[in-house]
Amino acid sequence: MYLKKKLNKDLTTFKSLYFGYKTQEKSFHRYKVIVGIGGNLGDVKRRFAHLFIYLKKDKRVELLQTSLILKNPPFGFVDQDDFFNSIVELKVSMQPVAFLNYLMRLEKRFARVRSFANAPRTLDLDIIFFDKRVVKTQKLTIPHAGWFERESVLIPLSELKK
Repeated sequence: MYLKKKLNKDLTTFKSLYFGYKTQEKSFHRYKVIVGIGGNLGDVKRRFAHLFIYLKKDKRVELLQTSLILKNPPFGFVDQDDFFNSIVELKVSMQPVAFLNYLMRLEKRFARVRSFANAPRTLDLDIIFFDKRVVKTQKLTIPHAGWFERESVLIPLSELKK
């Protein structure tokens, strides 16, 4: 069950048992990571719930908290369904590139197909922040480029502070 709140004509939030979650447990992992999650194909909220359960069971990561889910219009390629977005805060012991590879395998596990930039997708996982690191390579940019311009990141991220 989801508690729904309309922010305006384009933006709606959803809170559930899994999204709006915060643990009190201590983690043995080394690095705090903020990951943006999104999708707009199929039953995205159900997929997010399955992702939550997967992350809770995976010993390579510790799930610290999740934001509410935000339903928002697409950008870039706009001729597609609205997106659902959320933020998860994790602790990991992997280095940034290894963690990126982990996320890409996870996207594939949840049927992500990369067809073109900003295409519709089942699941999109983006590293927004990785501890206090700055990384700029051809494969990886941390902090995520443009995170501060996107409601799909800013609104869920603001929920983590509450």
